[in-house]
Amino acid sequence: MDHGVRKIFRRRSRPLPRAHPVDLAEGLQHARGLDPAVRSLSRAVRGVLPPGPIKDILHGVPAGQPAHPPLTDVPVGCWTSAAILDLMPGGHQASAILIAVGLAAAAPAALTGLADWSALHLEQQRVGLIHAAGTTTASCIYLLSLAARRRGYDGTGKALGYAGYTALLLGAYLGGHMAFRQGAGASHAEPVAHLVPLGWQDLCRADELPEGWPVYRRLGYISLFVLRTGYDIHVLGDRCAHLAGPLHQGRVVFERDAYGADQLCVVCPWHGSTFRVRDGAVVHGPATGRQPAFDTRLSEEGMVQVRPKI
Repeated sequence: MDHGVRKIFRRRSRPLPRAHPVDLAEGLQHARGLDPAVRSLSRAVRGVLPPGPIKDILHGVPAGQPAHPPLTDVPVGCWTSAAILDLMPGGHQASAILIAVGLAAAAPAALTGLADWSALHLEQQRVGLIHAAGTTTASCIYLLSLAARRRGYDGTGKALGYAGYTALLLGAYLGGHMAFRQGAGASHAEPVAHLVPLGWQDLCRADELPEGWPVYRRLGYISLFVLRTGYDIHVLGDRCAHLAGPLHQGRVVFERDAYGADQLCVVCPWHGSTFRVRDGAVVHGPATGRQPAFDTRLSEEGMVQVRPKI
């Protein structure tokens, strides 16, 4: 076999490239053809759900955790159980009940998902649009499946159920891609708890800080938001817990709490998450996780010293 034949043989013996699901999901991140639909739906969601108490509840601010992920467990669990029962004799009635419960639970899951989706980056929203299309398709198919079962067409109902479950798995996979590969819903604030044993650390001189204007400082590799108001110096982690927006570029505002007192807060410039500068507590979403906060003191030499709040 001459050299040319061997070269052709080696070329033909190579395995054909196969598309990995992650590659397909990452391809959606850059699918600009989805942008018109993303922009239209995002405007509609923001129009129906403006910033305020209702949207904070949908984000999960009162619970301190995103509300959407746990709510999705109910329809996914119900429809997975229904798929298993459809393989067993005598399980058609239980399957129908589980499908109905899953449909009822899909509504609040979708509503919280839309609220979160409206406050994501464009690449996340592109994937989220197809994620929502998959889960919505699954819900519609399961509705048809339930209707068929109630009319006595169990075979058709089971077939539709498995078709709906296939769409559900596609949507769930993309939801996982958003959460674990794109970081939607996870806290993006830098961890600081490991600094507690180190005690007080020098940050900067107090006379370097402007009055009432947030500035950026670093403590080692950690980015900090620093605000001086009179004799008080407030320090938070600078990377917003929602999607790592720079808090030192945000607006400083007063927000009235439940007791009617005005609280000094900072508003993230990216998506509007609002944190109380005194302790990093979330006042308004989309962020749900508390912003890392630091105790401060002034040394005799006029140096601002900080340590993470315990």
